[in-house]
Amino acid sequence: MSLFKTAAVAAALTAGLFLSVVAQAHPKLLSSNPSDGSASAAPSKIELRFSENLTTAFSGAKLIMTDMPGMPNSPMGVRASISGGDDPKAMVITPASPLTTGSYKVEWRAVSSDTHPITGSFSFKVK
Repeated sequence: MSLFKTAAVAAALTAGLFLSVVAQAHPKLLSSNPSDGSASAAPSKIELRFSENLTTAFSGAKLIMTDMPGMPNSPMGVRASISGGDDPKAMVITPASPLTTGSYKVEWRAVSSDTHPITGSFSFKVK
């Protein structure tokens, strides 16, 4: 094989490897506010920050109250709106009414340009 053909094959393999690595990148949750395991006053919104721009049409979240005073282990969904926020790597959950004292769980689904959904969850408490 000539030197030119060898270089062309090597370049093609390198480009293919690079594209497969880029195509397999998935969004990761970098931070949330409130943070996982925290206990604080009721937030007016919940913010999630991811490692990649989100495809908002396919990304989303559910806010669930998992415990409340006098009713442990009584999960129920909380009405909330989900938006993309100003940062394309962010998701914002805005409860329809103020959160009351209790434990909450956020179950999220993030989809970026690779269209592969990644899911996760975190919990926090409202004092």
